[in-house]
Amino acid sequence: MNRNAKRTPTRQKGLVDPKMITTYKVYVETTLLEFLLFKMPSSSRNSVKGLLSHHQVSVGGVPVSQFDYRLYPEDEVIVSKRRIAKRSSIDLPIIYEDEDIIAINKPSGLLSIASDREKGKTAYRLVADYVAQGDPKKRIFVVHRLDEDTSGVLIFAKNYETREALQNHWQEIVSKRYYYAIVEGEMQVKEATLTDYLDENDLHLVYVTHNKTKGKKSITAYKLMTYKNGYSLLDVALSSGRKNQIRVQLGHRGHYVVGDDKYGEPSNPLGRLGLHAYELAFVNPLNKKHYDLKAPMPNEFKTLMFDDAKPNVPQVKEKKVAPTRDTRSATKIKKGQQKRARFNGGKQKGRKR
Repeated sequence: MNRNAKRTPTRQKGLVDPKMITTYKVYVETTLLEFLLFKMPSSSRNSVKGLLSHHQVSVGGVPVSQFDYRLYPEDEVIVSKRRIAKRSSIDLPIIYEDEDIIAINKPSGLLSIASDREKGKTAYRLVADYVAQGDPKKRIFVVHRLDEDTSGVLIFAKNYETREALQNHWQEIVSKRYYYAIVEGEMQVKEATLTDYLDENDLHLVYVTHNKTKGKKSITAYKLMTYKNGYSLLDVALSSGRKNQIRVQLGHRGHYVVGDDKYGEPSNPLGRLGLHAYELAFVNPLNKKHYDLKAPMPNEFKTLMFDDAKPNVPQVKEKKVAPTRDTRSATKIKKGQQKRARFNGGKQKGRKR
């Protein structure tokens, strides 16, 4: 067992007072008004409408005022005693968008979705605001997640059917899950495939276990790209999608990901976690459309690991393509600012893999 199995996690700084909100889970498809009337039987129809009009209701952390807003299973509806304040916008590059999905290059330090305490400042909220600019009834759906401090490719579905198809077949449809990882120390084995069984303790920390019946099999392959000043830059490929598997499996072997204050106590030369999801390839089972979505190596990774600005290592290259009818593009999300603009980001590839 590694030393993280019993470690107490750092207390999360929260922005929401649990006493001021009530959270309801959605289990069947319905409309927001009908759902609230069912969950709040002692409230009149007018009082529930008042909550909506005063922006005291959110879905997935996004304030909603439309009475007929469509809810789906797994949605989370929050009713607040106070008005849900708008959050300040941040730049959020869009990699690709069509009628079914939207992919972003999530920055480090931003939650993918709402947590117990943080309900507003999330990638979901920012992308949802962007999608709703043209039509307030339009929405997005969570497909997968990245850890708060991990940057890189993150996708959302733009309709419920796509979300269900991608989530239910995720392990079969994903052909590439590639990451850049910067770890402490020099990897004596330059290329290897790590196979472990992972379990989670009562503090929600993952650790390597020898109990194969209790743990979940986790497979992580890596190649050493370069070594400099006590740090190794790795090209990592996942064959399984376990929680924190890269951080735990590498840390179990004494090579903790830099900046990881959850597992181990490594140095923090980047001022962030040294983990970046640079490529995700999959096929939509509904229409057999292939996607190969990429996010370039962060500049801080290059600065730390290479002497020059253009390292002689495999790089993620974005090809410029003519826009098609089913792609709408933008370079950044800025709430309440510019209209959608054309983009020069990545594109999905049609070649089967």
